[in-house]
Amino acid sequence: MKKVFAAITGVEAYVPADVLTNADLEKMVDTTDEWIVTRTGIKERHILREPGKGSSDLAVPAVKKLLEKTGTSPDEVDLLICASATHDHDFPATANIISDKVGVKNAYSFDISAACSGFIFMLTVASKFIETGTAKKVICVGADKMSAITDYTDRSTCPLFGDASGVVLLEPSEEYGIQDHILGVDGAGRHHLYLKAGGSVRPASHETVDAREHFIYQEGQIVFKVAVQKMADVSVEMMKKHHLTPEDLTWLVPHQANLRIIEAVARRMGISRDQVMINIEKYGNTTTATIPLCLRDYESQLKKGDKLILSAFGGGYTWGALYLTWAYDPDKVV
Repeated sequence: MKKVFAAITGVEAYVPADVLTNADLEKMVDTTDEWIVTRTGIKERHILREPGKGSSDLAVPAVKKLLEKTGTSPDEVDLLICASATHDHDFPATANIISDKVGVKNAYSFDISAACSGFIFMLTVASKFIETGTAKKVICVGADKMSAITDYTDRSTCPLFGDASGVVLLEPSEEYGIQDHILGVDGAGRHHLYLKAGGSVRPASHETVDAREHFIYQEGQIVFKVAVQKMADVSVEMMKKHHLTPEDLTWLVPHQANLRIIEAVARRMGISRDQVMINIEKYGNTTTATIPLCLRDYESQLKKGDKLILSAFGGGYTWGALYLTWAYDPDKVV
């Protein structure tokens, strides 16, 4: 029997219409456009402002477009997974809510939580369902409403994050698709980037709200150094494992957290900037949505057989790299 790979056969994304620019942030906190761009590479980010809307509402338009684009009926979907750091609720799973809203009735669904590495962790898990024949069509959703947990009085974190979703369809292939993955975690990093309150350890109270503990807490310099090291190490390890030279690699698809991190990883890998997907200037850090959002924005430049390394780092700490070969030419999509 030939080996079966989990291939990405379609990609889509959604960003809300409202844009928060650096000029807007200059009016809200003590910062400047130059300071933000120099340190992060971000110029603007999209924000879901409509009350009562959450991450599932970011995901639904993207999933619907993906189904239409790939000619897939909701009834054909076997599994839907959602990776998110900002689930609609503690329960039920946001994946369940998305499935209901898009009419996916014959699938089971569940959430994955691995912070900004969530999309790579999710693809790894989803690929096993394809490889074993348990599922034929799997939708992977990365969706985050980061504005819901961003403190817009904190100049160190509020310029970083935006809202978006990115989705892909995975299907079996005997030639193209996910070739390998390397994942890692270090729970000691949980003290440097996390949400202090709202969970079972520190439930919501007047005290936690008054202390603004329901917003992202990040020790920026510590996280930056570890992110560069882990993303670079795991990406280089993947190249060595598969004997990939910089010339062999078509694209690096990095998590879009900080332009300086992305550039440092590319240097360690020995690849040129022309081989790196970058769109952080338009969206900021959309957490689990950054990688599929890159794939959507660069889709027209992708060709069947292209070799890609997806690389990410997230709070917790979590990190990972995924090596895949691209399965389709964009003009061949239904």
